Amino acid sequence: MMHRLVDPAAGYANAVVALPGRLVHVAGQIGEGRTLVEQFGAALDNVVLALRRAGCEPDHAVALQIFVVDMAAYRTALRELGEAYRARFGRHYPAMSLIGTTELFEPGALVEIVATAVLPE
Repeated sequence: MMHRLVDPAAGYANAVVALPGRLVHVAGQIGEGRTLVEQFGAALDNVVLALRRAGCEPDHAVALQIFVVDMAAYRTALRELGEAYRARFGRHYPAMSLIGTTELFEPGALVEIVATAVLPE
């Protein structure tokens, strides 16, 4: 439920304007798995679950922040990560940030995803 201000780049929007509604903030979500791709997909599943519990759908997301501990591994897995993303969000691309960090709170976590959505009026 958003209007893009700028055509999306490959796999994300540069800017969005949310339609009227209530903001939903989803705390950082991680997921089970041995690999970055497995954890990414599971973290997205947790984001979608949290959104739905708040009354939203994935296409209500207006922003995602993705924190990763290994940027090189993220770049190497772009195709698989994109497939995992589209399996959950389709071709809905909110504004996104990818942030490299040295460590996440949960030992063994390779990725954490924070979401903001707008629950339409």
